[in-house]
Amino acid sequence: MTITIWILMTLLVASGAVIAIMRDWRFSLIAVLVNYIAQGLLIAQQQFIVPDLVIAGRQFSSLVFIKLITGIGVAIILGITALTFSREYGLEDLDEFSLAELRRAARVAQRASSQENRKFGDYIVPIWATLLVGLASFFLPRVLPLAVEMYPDQLGLARAIDFMWYWQVFIGLISLVLATDILKLGLGLLLCLSGLDLLYTTLANRINILALGTLSLVTLLLALAIAYLSGLLYGRFKTLNLSETERLK
Repeated sequence: MTITIWILMTLLVASGAVIAIMRDWRFSLIAVLVNYIAQGLLIAQQQFIVPDLVIAGRQFSSLVFIKLITGIGVAIILGITALTFSREYGLEDLDEFSLAELRRAARVAQRASSQENRKFGDYIVPIWATLLVGLASFFLPRVLPLAVEMYPDQLGLARAIDFMWYWQVFIGLISLVLATDILKLGLGLLLCLSGLDLLYTTLANRINILALGTLSLVTLLLALAIAYLSGLLYGRFKTLNLSETERLK
């Protein structure tokens, strides 16, 4: 394998781990954008990808731009959603005493949140789950290889491709299980879909732009569905935290 593939694999692993472990949606959105870009570049390294675009004298595959546009679109949709529903509106209807009480409650919540974020114990389960996903993704290609038939003379590359799609799917499932808010839940679904996209592209042994465009459209529609569900949840409970909805019922 080339150094480029190793770098792209590192970016995919690191971005998936950030999505599964970190709570801050800002880090998660940056990670999902890096994930889509790295996946597009990884697929473009495969032997059946033929560059079909020339920009500034250099050849590129349209696949990279599809992944780039998809990643930017997902990040923008979810970013706007997180920014919109992390604010409080209607404060002009409150009197001075209510505003003072609201500010006091906000300060208390901020201190509690900062203390909660400093607890390393909250990250033990996500970290261990991520490590287990890494081990499973490493050993499963040796038990159930799928890309070997496409690369019979390049066993290392075949195992790397199998590792990456296993990693994407499993880390997405872990993100779904450990999700505490609806945005993290959506990112888990997007990672699973991204892993299946990588598997399809590898096993297809050729690029069908219509199929890839359809997968990208489904990804963007899923991001829009997550934004819509976030709006419904926030409109009902004034929070995106799934654990808070039980307490507020």
